Amino acid sequence: MTDDTYQMLSAPGEGLYKEKGSKFIASAFTVFSEDEAKRAIAEIKKEYYDARHHCFAYMIGPEKANFRSSDDGEPSGTAGKPILNQILSKDVTNVCVVVTRYFGGIKLGTSGLINAYKTAAREALDNAVIVEKTIDEVFALEFGYPLMNEVMRIMKEENLEQMNPRFEMDCYLEFSTRRNEAERIATRFRNLFGVKISHIKTI
Repeated sequence: MTDDTYQMLSAPGEGLYKEKGSKFIASAFTVFSEDEAKRAIAEIKKEYYDARHHCFAYMIGPEKANFRSSDDGEPSGTAGKPILNQILSKDVTNVCVVVTRYFGGIKLGTSGLINAYKTAAREALDNAVIVEKTIDEVFALEFGYPLMNEVMRIMKEENLEQMNPRFEMDCYLEFSTRRNEAERIATRFRNLFGVKISHIKTI
């Protein structure tokens, strides 16, 4: 059985780290797409317009397959990757962490930078509120009116909620169920002769 849960932020978090006059301000917040992440990063750049660096990392989707990090002018591997590693360490997704740096005039060196970006990012994630979500599969059902009672009986027994129902010439509705239950429930509907079931998306 696959694990069908993931963690994400339900409230944002902030972190602050100071070292030799440099100030690292971290913000962790929820995003559901790359476009959302880019817009949020742009907002932070606007807010801290006089800062030298805005380094970031984001992770999107229950499968954690979509991620990116940026050093934004810092030496390669000293900022974006440490931030991304904190996201991985916290085991969260649908999240973007931006660490803004105000330079204090003294260079911190490679290990100093890695520690600063890592610490600021970790503090922001520690201060955020994290919740557990289930990975759900969304299906569509199409069937004729004579099958209505049998379909509704399964919906009730499995405690499924109707979504986007359309009862016209034929019947159409959608439902979602957590991934671990999806195949078993889908099979119940497939076993009803005359019911067409199709997978729409994973959420």
